[in-house]
Amino acid sequence: MKILGIIPARFDSSRFPGKPLIDILGKSMIQRVYERSRMCASLSDVVVATDDTRIFDHVISFGGKAMMTSKSHQTGTDRCVEIINSVVESYSAVINIQGDEPTIDPRQLELVASCFQNPNCELATLALPIKSEEILFDSSKIKLVIDQAFNAVYFSRQAIPFQQKPQSEWLTHFNYLKHVGIYGYRTDVLNAIGKLPPSSLELAESLEQLRWMESGYKIQVRLTDIDSISVDIPKDVNRVIDILNRG
Repeated sequence: MKILGIIPARFDSSRFPGKPLIDILGKSMIQRVYERSRMCASLSDVVVATDDTRIFDHVISFGGKAMMTSKSHQTGTDRCVEIINSVVESYSAVINIQGDEPTIDPRQLELVASCFQNPNCELATLALPIKSEEILFDSSKIKLVIDQAFNAVYFSRQAIPFQQKPQSEWLTHFNYLKHVGIYGYRTDVLNAIGKLPPSSLELAESLEQLRWMESGYKIQVRLTDIDSISVDIPKDVNRVIDILNRG
Protein backbone atom coordinates (compact mmCIF):
# COMPACT_ATOMS: atom_id res chain seq x y z
CA MET A 1 0.00 0.00 0.00
CA LYS A 2 1.30 3.44 -0.94
CA ILE A 3 0.49 6.31 1.42
CA LEU A 4 1.32 9.96 0.75
CA GLY A 5 2.01 12.35 3.60
CA ILE A 6 0.88 15.92 2.85
CA ILE A 7 1.85 18.89 5.01
CA PRO A 8 -0.39 21.90 4.28
CA ALA A 9 1.47 25.13 5.06
CA ARG A 10 0.10 28.68 4.79
CA PHE A 11 2.11 31.86 5.28
CA ASP A 12 -0.83 34.10 6.18
CA SER A 13 -1.84 32.81 9.62
CA SER A 14 -4.02 35.39 11.38
CA ARG A 15 -2.44 34.80 14.79
CA PHE A 16 1.13 34.12 13.70
CA PRO A 17 1.97 35.21 10.12
CA GLY A 18 4.90 33.41 8.52
CA LYS A 19 5.12 30.75 11.23
CA PRO A 20 6.18 27.88 8.90
CA LEU A 21 9.46 29.76 8.37
CA ILE A 22 10.26 30.70 11.96
CA ASP A 23 13.62 29.49 13.24
CA ILE A 24 13.57 26.85 15.98
CA LEU A 25 17.09 26.00 17.15
CA GLY A 26 18.60 26.40 13.70
CA LYS A 27 15.86 24.88 11.57
CA SER A 28 12.58 26.26 10.34
CA MET A 29 9.37 24.84 11.75
CA ILE A 30 8.32 23.41 8.38
CA GLN A 31 11.71 21.68 8.00
CA ARG A 32 11.32 20.06 11.41
CA VAL A 33 7.82 18.80 10.54
CA TYR A 34 9.01 17.53 7.16
CA GLU A 35 12.04 15.70 8.52
CA ARG A 36 10.11 14.04 11.33
CA SER A 37 7.38 12.98 8.90
CA ARG A 38 9.98 11.39 6.63
CA MET A 39 10.93 9.15 9.58
CA CYS A 40 7.58 7.37 9.27
CA ALA A 41 8.29 4.12 7.40
CA SER A 42 4.64 3.75 6.33
CA LEU A 43 4.75 6.89 4.20
CA SER A 44 5.88 6.31 0.63
CA ASP A 45 6.56 10.03 0.20
CA VAL A 46 6.00 13.40 1.88
CA VAL A 47 5.21 16.73 0.23
CA VAL A 48 4.55 20.24 1.55
CA ALA A 49 1.42 21.83 0.04
CA THR A 50 1.66 25.61 0.12
CA ASP A 51 0.20 28.69 -1.53
CA ASP A 52 3.27 30.85 -0.88
CA THR A 53 6.48 30.89 -2.94
CA ARG A 54 8.57 31.75 0.13
CA ILE A 55 7.59 28.46 1.77
CA PHE A 56 7.93 26.56 -1.51
CA ASP A 57 11.44 27.89 -2.18
CA HIS A 58 12.54 27.21 1.40
CA VAL A 59 11.39 23.59 1.33
CA ILE A 60 13.20 22.99 -1.95
CA SER A 61 16.33 24.64 -0.51
CA PHE A 62 16.67 22.08 2.30
CA GLY A 63 16.04 19.18 -0.08
CA GLY A 64 12.36 18.65 0.64
CA LYS A 65 9.47 18.23 -1.78
CA ALA A 66 6.85 20.94 -2.20
CA MET A 67 3.94 21.74 -4.50
CA MET A 68 2.08 25.00 -5.02
CA THR A 69 -1.66 25.02 -4.39
CA SER A 70 -4.47 27.53 -4.80
CA LYS A 71 -4.79 30.44 -2.38
CA SER A 72 -8.56 29.96 -2.30
CA HIS A 73 -8.55 26.78 -0.21
CA GLN A 74 -10.35 27.09 3.11
CA THR A 75 -8.91 23.97 4.77
CA GLY A 76 -5.90 21.69 4.73
CA THR A 77 -8.15 18.96 3.39
CA ASP A 78 -8.84 21.10 0.32
CA ARG A 79 -5.08 21.37 -0.28
CA CYS A 80 -4.76 17.60 0.07
CA VAL A 81 -7.44 17.10 -2.59
CA GLU A 82 -5.57 19.34 -5.03
CA ILE A 83 -2.26 17.57 -4.37
CA ILE A 84 -3.59 14.02 -4.74
CA ASN A 85 -5.12 14.98 -8.08
CA SER A 86 -1.88 16.61 -9.24
CA VAL A 87 0.72 13.97 -8.42
CA VAL A 88 1.71 11.48 -11.10
CA GLU A 89 1.88 8.42 -8.85
CA SER A 90 -1.17 6.61 -7.48
CA TYR A 91 -1.69 6.38 -3.71
CA SER A 92 -4.17 4.30 -1.71
CA ALA A 93 -4.36 6.78 1.16
CA VAL A 94 -3.25 10.24 2.28
CA ILE A 95 -2.23 11.48 5.72
CA ASN A 96 -2.77 15.17 6.42
CA ILE A 97 0.08 16.27 8.69
CA GLN A 98 -0.20 19.49 10.67
CA GLY A 99 2.50 21.91 9.54
CA ASP A 100 2.65 23.70 12.89
CA GLU A 101 3.62 20.71 15.07
CA PRO A 102 7.45 20.60 14.93
CA THR A 103 7.72 17.87 17.60
CA ILE A 104 5.34 15.48 15.83
CA ASP A 105 6.22 11.86 16.60
CA PRO A 106 6.55 9.49 13.62
CA ARG A 107 4.79 6.84 15.72
CA GLN A 108 1.62 8.93 15.54
CA LEU A 109 1.76 8.80 11.76
CA GLU A 110 2.44 5.05 11.84
CA LEU A 111 -0.65 4.55 13.97
CA VAL A 112 -2.90 6.46 11.57
CA ALA A 113 -1.38 4.65 8.59
CA SER A 114 -2.06 1.27 10.22
CA CYS A 115 -5.81 1.91 9.99
CA PHE A 116 -5.66 1.55 6.21
CA GLN A 117 -4.51 -2.06 6.44
CA ASN A 118 -8.27 -2.56 6.62
CA PRO A 119 -9.49 -1.75 3.09
CA ASN A 120 -12.86 -0.69 4.49
CA CYS A 121 -11.32 2.15 6.51
CA GLU A 122 -12.56 5.46 5.07
CA LEU A 123 -11.00 8.03 7.41
CA ALA A 124 -8.70 7.79 10.42
CA THR A 125 -7.48 9.96 13.27
CA LEU A 126 -6.05 9.79 16.80
CA ALA A 127 -7.28 10.46 20.32
CA LEU A 128 -5.51 10.93 23.63
CA PRO A 129 -6.90 10.28 27.15
CA ILE A 130 -7.62 13.51 29.01
CA LYS A 131 -6.06 13.73 32.46
CA SER A 132 -6.77 17.32 33.52
CA GLU A 133 -9.82 19.53 33.98
CA GLU A 134 -7.90 22.35 32.29
CA ILE A 135 -7.94 20.45 29.00
CA LEU A 136 -11.40 18.95 29.52
CA PHE A 137 -13.09 22.34 29.82
CA ASP A 138 -10.92 24.25 27.32
CA SER A 139 -13.03 24.92 24.21
CA SER A 140 -9.90 25.14 22.05
CA LYS A 141 -9.18 21.46 22.83
CA ILE A 142 -11.43 19.20 20.77
CA LYS A 143 -13.11 16.30 22.54
CA LEU A 144 -14.62 13.19 20.98
CA VAL A 145 -16.58 10.07 21.86
CA ILE A 146 -16.20 6.71 20.13
CA ASP A 147 -18.28 3.57 19.74
CA GLN A 148 -17.26 0.00 20.60
CA ALA A 149 -15.70 -0.43 17.15
CA PHE A 150 -13.53 2.66 17.73
CA ASN A 151 -15.42 4.77 15.22
CA ALA A 152 -15.96 8.42 16.12
CA VAL A 153 -19.51 9.18 17.27
CA TYR A 154 -19.09 12.94 17.69
CA PHE A 155 -16.49 15.70 18.07
CA SER A 156 -17.12 18.82 20.13
CA ARG A 157 -15.48 21.81 21.74
CA GLN A 158 -17.56 20.98 24.81
CA ALA A 159 -16.72 18.22 27.25
CA ILE A 160 -18.74 15.24 26.04
CA PRO A 161 -20.60 13.44 27.44
CA PHE A 162 -22.25 15.76 29.97
CA GLN A 163 -22.57 14.34 33.48
CA GLN A 164 -25.10 15.19 36.17
CA LYS A 165 -22.33 15.37 38.72
CA PRO A 166 -20.08 18.22 39.90
CA GLN A 167 -17.56 18.99 37.16
CA SER A 168 -14.73 18.23 39.60
CA GLU A 169 -15.83 14.57 39.48
CA TRP A 170 -16.23 14.14 35.72
CA LEU A 171 -12.77 12.71 35.07
CA THR A 172 -13.31 10.19 37.85
CA HIS A 173 -16.44 8.73 36.26
CA PHE A 174 -15.65 8.76 32.53
CA ASN A 175 -12.63 8.27 30.27
CA TYR A 176 -12.65 11.49 28.23
CA LEU A 177 -10.69 11.78 24.99
CA LYS A 178 -8.92 14.68 23.30
CA HIS A 179 -8.63 14.75 19.52
CA VAL A 180 -5.12 14.71 18.06
CA GLY A 181 -5.49 16.52 14.75
CA ILE A 182 -3.87 14.15 12.27
CA TYR A 183 -6.20 12.87 9.54
CA GLY A 184 -5.88 9.92 7.23
CA TYR A 185 -8.10 9.53 4.17
CA ARG A 186 -8.59 6.70 1.73
CA THR A 187 -7.93 8.42 -1.59
CA ASP A 188 -11.38 7.88 -3.10
CA VAL A 189 -12.96 9.16 0.11
CA LEU A 190 -10.70 12.23 0.10
CA ASN A 191 -11.92 13.14 -3.37
CA ALA A 192 -15.54 12.60 -2.33
CA ILE A 193 -15.43 14.70 0.85
CA GLY A 194 -13.65 17.44 -1.07
CA LYS A 195 -16.91 18.00 -2.95
CA LEU A 196 -19.12 18.26 0.16
CA PRO A 197 -20.57 21.66 1.13
CA PRO A 198 -20.22 22.89 4.73
CA SER A 199 -22.74 21.25 7.07
CA SER A 200 -24.84 22.61 9.91
CA LEU A 201 -22.87 20.82 12.64
CA GLU A 202 -19.59 21.90 11.12
CA LEU A 203 -20.69 25.53 11.09
CA ALA A 204 -21.96 25.30 14.68
CA GLU A 205 -18.76 23.80 16.12
CA SER A 206 -16.24 25.05 13.50
CA LEU A 207 -15.05 21.47 13.07
CA GLU A 208 -14.56 20.22 9.52
CA GLN A 209 -14.77 16.53 10.41
CA LEU A 210 -18.44 16.91 11.36
CA ARG A 211 -19.17 17.65 7.69
CA TRP A 212 -17.89 14.22 6.77
CA MET A 213 -19.76 12.46 9.54
CA GLU A 214 -23.04 14.19 8.70
CA SER A 215 -22.65 12.78 5.20
CA GLY A 216 -22.32 9.25 6.56
CA TYR A 217 -18.55 8.69 6.49
CA LYS A 218 -16.95 6.78 9.34
CA ILE A 219 -13.81 7.99 11.09
CA GLN A 220 -11.71 5.23 12.64
CA VAL A 221 -10.00 6.33 15.87
CA ARG A 222 -6.77 4.96 17.32
CA LEU A 223 -5.75 5.75 20.89
CA THR A 224 -2.30 7.15 21.57
CA ASP A 225 -0.39 8.24 24.65
CA ILE A 226 1.68 10.71 22.60
CA ASP A 227 0.44 14.29 22.50
CA SER A 228 1.48 16.84 19.90
CA ILE A 229 2.29 20.49 20.54
CA SER A 230 1.06 23.02 18.01
CA VAL A 231 2.57 26.45 17.49
CA ASP A 232 -0.45 28.76 17.32
CA ILE A 233 1.04 31.98 18.71
CA PRO A 234 4.63 33.21 19.17
CA LYS A 235 4.89 32.20 22.84
CA ASP A 236 4.26 28.56 21.88
CA VAL A 237 7.73 28.49 20.31
CA ASN A 238 9.29 28.52 23.79
CA ARG A 239 7.35 25.36 24.71
CA VAL A 240 8.69 23.62 21.62
CA ILE A 241 12.26 24.71 22.36
CA ASP A 242 11.95 23.34 25.92
CA ILE A 243 10.80 19.97 24.54
CA LEU A 244 13.61 19.82 21.98
CA ASN A 245 16.23 20.77 24.59
CA ARG A 246 14.99 17.95 26.82
CA GLY A 247 15.55 15.58 23.90
